[in-house]
Amino acid sequence: MKTILGSIIFLMSFSVVFGGVTVEDVPNDDGSALYVIWNQTDNPDASGYMVYRKDSPETGFFILSRIGSVAETVYVDYDPRYPLEAGMDVSYKIVAMSQEEEELEVMGESSVFSSSASFFNKTKINTFIATVFAFILIVYFINSVKKGKTLFIRKIAGLDALDEAVGRATEMGRPVLYVSGLGYMEDIATVASINILGPVAKKVAEYETKIIVPNFDPIVYTVTSEVVKEAYLEAGKPDAFNPDQVFFISEHQFAYVAAVNGIMLREKPATNLFLGMFYAESLLLAETGNSTGAIQIAGTDAVTQLPFFITSCDYTLIGEELYAASAYLSKDPVLCATIKAQDIEKGLLMIFLVSLSILSILNVFVFKSDIIWRFISAFFRVE
Repeated sequence: MKTILGSIIFLMSFSVVFGGVTVEDVPNDDGSALYVIWNQTDNPDASGYMVYRKDSPETGFFILSRIGSVAETVYVDYDPRYPLEAGMDVSYKIVAMSQEEEELEVMGESSVFSSSASFFNKTKINTFIATVFAFILIVYFINSVKKGKTLFIRKIAGLDALDEAVGRATEMGRPVLYVSGLGYMEDIATVASINILGPVAKKVAEYETKIIVPNFDPIVYTVTSEVVKEAYLEAGKPDAFNPDQVFFISEHQFAYVAAVNGIMLREKPATNLFLGMFYAESLLLAETGNSTGAIQIAGTDAVTQLPFFITSCDYTLIGEELYAASAYLSKDPVLCATIKAQDIEKGLLMIFLVSLSILSILNVFVFKSDIIWRFISAFFRVE
């Protein structure tokens, strides 16, 4: 019985040893990597090893890698040129090589080994815990809102100024220019921008002002056109919607910028809104708008473009303020609950990290060998 049990355990083992070469599965991966281990050669003429791999019994070994040191006896097979996949049957052969690239000694050959994907990546447990914690917070705040509790979100000057900006355009009899950037629908900044476009277009419709929405991407154009049309419908003025207000220009960056700059110089909008994903064109757009005397509100999560907007625009939404805009403008309780949950989670993480930094500075890690420290080091991947 013990013999049978031992054989089963051996067959279920994740490593295979044959002829001095061991193959082990790399843990916490998708089956795309394997460890190859062998014993160090005692041949004085050896200068390294040649690693061979065979992908199927019908094919021969091919050279996988050359190792230039006899002291290295472990090789991680993770090469994009020869990718491994979960369930792929492979075998390895290791040969000691001389400085002149002559084969001196076959160190061994492994039997066939099949790589496997891990069901759970233990190195991502911190992400799992953070996700569960965020989920609990979101559910808690949504339930609180449903029970009538009011959630506070701090004032964002750029969003508060939207009413003023649209009102100014109305008083001056000039249009509002809305630029959603050069992003695509899969970009978070573009989605956030379109969430802001809805309330702005509704306000424009109520004030009976003209809005101009030039687009860089055809799909974004389709979405923005529907959003503006829906806003006019919500404002009770569907007949005032002009399809020509929302249009596609070009998918070429500077052709698009040249066209938008031309619109600013010809139409002279009283309000320019640059909200979304921007690249090198941010300063060109903002400077042109600034030269026409328009009030300008910008917002993006592109960190490198923020200085240009801050310099050239009256108000700038920085980073996550752009994402929070939809909740801020709509006052939707569910959206406000998600914003609140995110803020609390980020605040707790910041407090935790600052506390650890202070303890590190004071060198009072008396619990370093304790299980608590092991959990912290694994969670934040610190030594």
